[in-house]
Amino acid sequence: MGHILVTGSSRGIGRAALEALAARGAKVIGHASRAVASEGSAPIIAADFGDPLSVQSLWDQALDIAGGEIDVVVNNAGRFEANRLERSDIEWLDAWEDTLRVNLTSAAQLSRFAVLHWQKRGFAGRLVHVASRAAYRGDSPAHWHYAAAKSGMVGMHKTIARAYAKEGILSFAVTPGFTDTSMADDYLASRGGPGLLADIPLGRVATPKEIAAIITFCALDAPPSMTGAVIDANGASFVR
Repeated sequence: MGHILVTGSSRGIGRAALEALAARGAKVIGHASRAVASEGSAPIIAADFGDPLSVQSLWDQALDIAGGEIDVVVNNAGRFEANRLERSDIEWLDAWEDTLRVNLTSAAQLSRFAVLHWQKRGFAGRLVHVASRAAYRGDSPAHWHYAAAKSGMVGMHKTIARAYAKEGILSFAVTPGFTDTSMADDYLASRGGPGLLADIPLGRVATPKEIAAIITFCALDAPPSMTGAVIDANGASFVR
């Protein structure tokens, strides 16, 4: 089993995915926005995706650790911060561009590096993109940027799947609804906390381990014919 790069793996869904993949015997390389201790036997590379040059640095370091071959990339890193319309023009625009860079552009850069890597070496590879229910349903009035970034990720994923399937390069996407992570805490509180559960037929939000199980399936087990699939995990709060 080859090496798997998981971005945003210091907490929440990313950490759960790193642990689930490692438990299956995968050689996992993690990523965090700032230096943190390694998770078990998995090395963690620090790279702040707010800096466009950081993605190239992350890819180069990961390739070095992996001995020149990465088989799977999990695009999980994300930023979720409110961006109120009443902010000043420059504050609103800065927040928009920061969120698009971290949530979408960095994933596009890594996906490009991975596709070129697999094409050059002539072997199959897999991309797993962690998007959001917001890609289809939208989000709060303070989160235009987040919904737009996740919609962009889904569109990118579908394009990659259609373009490179004949080369054995597969792409999968997961669209969680609310998940019990620190990133969602402030949002849940701002939207009424427990009252929000009334909109989720399952009666609870997802756990990071549930989303990690889907990521692991896509990375290791999903049959090639599933390439291009978007897997919802939102407790039936949005059914397409």
